[in-house]
Amino acid sequence: MLTDGPVDSPAWLTRERAAGMNRPMSSIDAVEARREAALDQLKAFLAIPSISTDPAYRDDVERCADFVLDEMRAAGLVSRRVPTEGYPLIYGEWSGAPGRPTVLFYGHYDVQPPDPLKEWRNDPFEATIEDGRIVARGATDDKGQCFAHLAGVAALLADAGELPANVKFIIEGEEESGGEAIDAFVRADRGEMIGCDAVVVSDGPMFAPGRPSIVYGLRGLAYCEIRVVGPSKDLHSGHWGGAVANPLNALAQILASLQDPVTGRVLIPGFYDAVRPLEDWEREGLRTLDFDEAAAARGLGLEEFWGDPERHVLERRWARPSLDVHGVVGGYQGEGGKTVIPSTALAKVSMRLVPDQTAAAIVAALRARVEEVAPPGVVVEVVEMNGCAPMLSPPRGPVADAVAGALEDVWGVAPVLQRHGGSIPIVSTFLEALGVPVILAGYGLPDDGPHSPNEKFEVENFVNGMKTTVRLLERLGGAG
Repeated sequence: MLTDGPVDSPAWLTRERAAGMNRPMSSIDAVEARREAALDQLKAFLAIPSISTDPAYRDDVERCADFVLDEMRAAGLVSRRVPTEGYPLIYGEWSGAPGRPTVLFYGHYDVQPPDPLKEWRNDPFEATIEDGRIVARGATDDKGQCFAHLAGVAALLADAGELPANVKFIIEGEEESGGEAIDAFVRADRGEMIGCDAVVVSDGPMFAPGRPSIVYGLRGLAYCEIRVVGPSKDLHSGHWGGAVANPLNALAQILASLQDPVTGRVLIPGFYDAVRPLEDWEREGLRTLDFDEAAAARGLGLEEFWGDPERHVLERRWARPSLDVHGVVGGYQGEGGKTVIPSTALAKVSMRLVPDQTAAAIVAALRARVEEVAPPGVVVEVVEMNGCAPMLSPPRGPVADAVAGALEDVWGVAPVLQRHGGSIPIVSTFLEALGVPVILAGYGLPDDGPHSPNEKFEVENFVNGMKTTVRLLERLGGAG
């Protein structure tokens, strides 16, 4: 039993109780009554620059962990810090409904760096309300979304004094810097502390404004560096050009050999061998989705989308593997010209994976391809940096259906069942270690701009996230 610290009511709930607002009410009314106070707490959460990738912000990340711990205790959860070799995990639970289901909510309290700062309209760590949107680093990824779960639970406990189902929370501080700590914890715990009937994750977008979705599949990831080494030092291109292989030229040839320039098909032998095709119902679902391809392209400043014309653009984004170059390093990068043959060149490359591909097999295939096409005169190396497995979770079942019902209760429309092209490494670990469904139901929008300047989160989506949390618990507890 956890006994790590007192369970207190937050000041804003204490004030409301003193004003006579602790009367029984519907869950929706309970959330509405506390929306402004919850929004103020979210602003305080967003004000902490919890940038886990930069050691200079270590104290701020630790302070943010304490903030989450305090909020859990104030909500009425028995909570504690779980120490790790990195930043702590914050765990909380309410287990006062024996015999009823237990849902584990996952989120992360760390954020990406705000750079480039000059592109922000306001201080990225001073949350600003603009046209019904809260703008700040972490607004949608993931502070706003995970706080919606906690604020919903807090509102329900404050109003009713109990929950219709059991809840657990595990909030990490390293999602944006690898997530090694929580991965190790979940694999070691094997459900002893975080055992549950399902995991619910809100760390991504809905299908469209007003169209909630349940994501049942994510792509995996294999991230590598391709390193090319030539002469022992940079050389004058006038003295040595034509006689010494240029590592940047060689790297360009290697990269060009990896992908068809028209269809985008990856040309690594064996790359598609293990790809699991879509089910018939998934293909039919893609055809029936209200997706305006031309408008979506224009929204990105494009005339049209690129890739395999035989496949729906959403299939290419969600359920097909891909390869992308993220950065090329080598030679002179300053202003003006410098005629130099660089001694080394490097490219950062990732491959998104789908069931049943594995990072180990794909990286081995990439390595073989690079060695095959590398021109003479250079030495090549493929270094695996990080990766994660793809995920598929059943889109139907008791908890998934409860989530779908809660979303429809709040948004007034049945959620879209979809995959998503991104990767959340811990999701596949939850599936493997806990053996329970993982349901992803994000409250963000496709244009929220996570990792970008002026990241935003719709205030109504934050409030609806609170409402969805309480309706989910009611449905799990039999009230739906």
